[in-house]
Amino acid sequence: MHQDVCDLRDFYYTTSLGRAAQKAMRDRFRAAWPSVERLSVVGFGFACPLLRPCLGEARRVLALMPAQQGVMHWPAEMPNHSVLVEETSWPLATDSIDRLVVLHGIETSERPAALMEEAARVLRIGAKVMLILPNRSGLWARRDGTPFALGRPYSLGQVETLCKEHGFEVDDHSAALFFPPHDRTSWLRWAMVMEGLGQKLSRYHAGGVLLVEATRVADTPRPSGLAVDERKPLRILDPVRASGARPAWRAENIEKRR
Repeated sequence: MHQDVCDLRDFYYTTSLGRAAQKAMRDRFRAAWPSVERLSVVGFGFACPLLRPCLGEARRVLALMPAQQGVMHWPAEMPNHSVLVEETSWPLATDSIDRLVVLHGIETSERPAALMEEAARVLRIGAKVMLILPNRSGLWARRDGTPFALGRPYSLGQVETLCKEHGFEVDDHSAALFFPPHDRTSWLRWAMVMEGLGQKLSRYHAGGVLLVEATRVADTPRPSGLAVDERKPLRILDPVRASGARPAWRAENIEKRR
């Protein structure tokens, strides 16, 4: 089930909890990619809250929004940078993107493997992707009322496997949203303090979302069958020696008949 773009917009831009979540994730995003100058940057899903700082640096910034979710004009006060796309068919040339960030895209997808293949297609060799997914062991995936409660949450191992199986090599991982998902002033007043403590105490276990950074690597051909390190055929398949000596399995049967 995909989320509606209006619900995502309202959460991130009109609620105190959404604005706090936006800042926490953007801080980790910018720490991983402090500069995107003269690069082509693309977001998929609903990555707009993270992409705004890139508008003044990158050569090109696009926000791809899946048809099942819907699209909105973004940014509101500037020429539009958002595009409505099919989930696994993006209007981008192969090997044309330098940076890709996916937020609210994979966990709600019915075809995450095909989505990762499309991401691998558009990224150059050596380009980077950042996947931001609900943490299966975090509080945010268990609390209704936030976008992270919809869809399938992931563990770190599952995200790393997804990357490795589709042409990516995992570089680093971190987490965000260490404060509880409560839209209360008393909680949110301490949100950034708890976020800072969480970054020091835990890399990912307690965070509400996982941020996994990976690099697009060259495709390697896969073997067509099982690799055989050492051949040990059964004795029944041994060839008869040229000298006429019987193979061991035949000699044993003759002895038994005697």
